[in-house]
Amino acid sequence: MAIWNQRYETMAREELQQVQLERLQATVNRAYENVAFYKRLFDQLGIVPEDIKSLEDLAKLPFTTRQDLLDGYPYDMFAVPLRDVVRIQSTSGTATAPTVCGYTANDLHSWSELAARTLVSCGIDKDDVVQVYFGYGLFGAGFGFQYGAERIGASIIPVSVASPERQIAVMRDFKITAIIGTPSYALSVAELLESAGVNPRALSLRVGLFGGEPWSDNVRSQVEAKLGITAMDYYGLNELVSPGVSCECEAKQGLHIAEDHFIAEVIDPKTAKLVDAGCEGELVLTTLSKEALPLIRYRTCDLTSIDTSPCVCGRTLARMARVHSRTDDMVIVQGISLFPSQIQAILTEIEGTEPHYRMVINRVGASDSLEIQVEVSDRIFVDTVGKLEQFEKKISARIQSALGISPRVRLVEPKTLEQVTGRRRSVVIDNREL
Repeated sequence: MAIWNQRYETMAREELQQVQLERLQATVNRAYENVAFYKRLFDQLGIVPEDIKSLEDLAKLPFTTRQDLLDGYPYDMFAVPLRDVVRIQSTSGTATAPTVCGYTANDLHSWSELAARTLVSCGIDKDDVVQVYFGYGLFGAGFGFQYGAERIGASIIPVSVASPERQIAVMRDFKITAIIGTPSYALSVAELLESAGVNPRALSLRVGLFGGEPWSDNVRSQVEAKLGITAMDYYGLNELVSPGVSCECEAKQGLHIAEDHFIAEVIDPKTAKLVDAGCEGELVLTTLSKEALPLIRYRTCDLTSIDTSPCVCGRTLARMARVHSRTDDMVIVQGISLFPSQIQAILTEIEGTEPHYRMVINRVGASDSLEIQVEVSDRIFVDTVGKLEQFEKKISARIQSALGISPRVRLVEPKTLEQVTGRRRSVVIDNREL
């Protein structure tokens, strides 16, 4: 099994921990000296950077949350002047503010290194022709994979967002050997190939690297069977780096964490205490090499466990279990991260809607669909069918503009949804098999 960076990916754990400690101390100093948020937080707790003398001392430090990043929008969490930030990426955010990630030139160099590791770990090399169908925009995965492919010398075709027909034409004409994007879209491509009577094995495809949404081993089996490829998983966060936090190797026994760039902890999401080794809990990540946006003990809300036992691939890096669920109410539809609060914020700005709504997510074939049921006032509900349809289109267009996804909107009578407000399992009904 190929390994991109032999030094760090196979380093003895004692030596790796020394690297982590030195980089952690530098990160804590950088954050304390240059980010007002961290200085204020450390001072309140009576902590100074010199208190961090071992990796165990990390537990003394406070957590950072997504809300902290929102409160610091857009640049308050940056540890360098804006003139030193050469790239800015962000999430779609709420209706008012996204989470923003900045990169210095050194950060981009690290990102390309981590993306290169991801690709090589998943079996992609310089002889591959790689097709990326992630969108190229504020969401960073498309750029990250491009950096990584160029770093290892592979040929890359940045198709970005296009119809399945166009994606298939590129696969055929350019003799694509590796595809990168969401697994649900890969299934859409497979279904289109089947309906057109095209045998995917007549193409040059051999491997796919998928993420951007939760997916199960059942979905993996479907993708592999229908496209005749090996399907691999990776993990990243736009707030830290995506791709690059962790990735599978060809053994498919967990995702190797880039521990020379991140310290991973697992905590009980209710008590915030560290869980026993190997137990499932909320993943917490601390950056070790980020200059523009150092994050200390960032609570990802993703549930996983960590295994530090040796892997057959030869890597000594710890492995995290694949993420299938979260501690918060975020859902991912068509590769877009959505929070119910985002929908609520948009609806409150539209006159005639009531405060109650419901998100219903289905998977039709290989595609996700989102229906938003919205209570409206009696005055609206008694309008003609034509006016109701216009109102539904207005709401859908507003959501599309703010969040980048076009849902089906269905208006319902007042008080229909009132009894379920505030309980995620009722406000969000996810009928997909994840």
